[in-house]
Amino acid sequence: MTTLFLSWAIVIIAVFSIVFFWVRKNRLKAAGQSQVEEMNRFLADLKEEFSSELTPSGPLPDYQFPKEELPHSYGIDRLVLLARDPYWLYAYWEVTATKMAEFSSIHGAWEASWPVLRVYDVTGITFNGQNANQYIDIGINDQANNWHINTGEPDRTFCVDLGRQFPDGRFITLLRSNMVTTPRASLSDREDEEWMWIEGIYRSIRHQYGISSPLFAEEIAERARIIPLGVSSPGHWPEY
Repeated sequence: MTTLFLSWAIVIIAVFSIVFFWVRKNRLKAAGQSQVEEMNRFLADLKEEFSSELTPSGPLPDYQFPKEELPHSYGIDRLVLLARDPYWLYAYWEVTATKMAEFSSIHGAWEASWPVLRVYDVTGITFNGQNANQYIDIGINDQANNWHINTGEPDRTFCVDLGRQFPDGRFITLLRSNMVTTPRASLSDREDEEWMWIEGIYRSIRHQYGISSPLFAEEIAERARIIPLGVSSPGHWPEY
């Protein structure tokens, strides 16, 4: 009887153990599946969120670069003169409000005078404002801040004053330009120029570098650039 009871007890314990482990296994499996599903949902939501941020809702507009414009003034009193060609000069200037107020406080109302460009021929002299070879006056308007000046004089040196002229003939200088010299309109009349032959250049630097040195070729090219195009010099066309 005792043996039978022990046998049934062992069977019952075995059955309960099997049931217990089976239930626990299913619970762990269900929990794992739940965690996997939760992670998949999280990744899907994350993907959707980033996709909506990175994907434009419509076509991107063309990028408009900011338009940078040069200022009309720099707040500096100045008059700059340039030689445009043998016959023309170009001047540009700026007169600040401070300069205008200073003029008005000394010479009276600004509107009582008019603007004039006085163009001096200062060729061959040390100009002091009073000893120009000659000058011409060009009447301009108060809105102008640049002017093309026809001198008709190649190879001459010029300086320009911007000033105000009064009805009684007084001319008050506001600004004075730099000096410029117009280029020649013809070939130079100098006959004492001596041009070195290409062979002379070759001989003068050959001994410095050696005929096979790369520096020799560079020096030849550099000196060839010094000779201006369109100017005849002694020599002959190379033979090919």
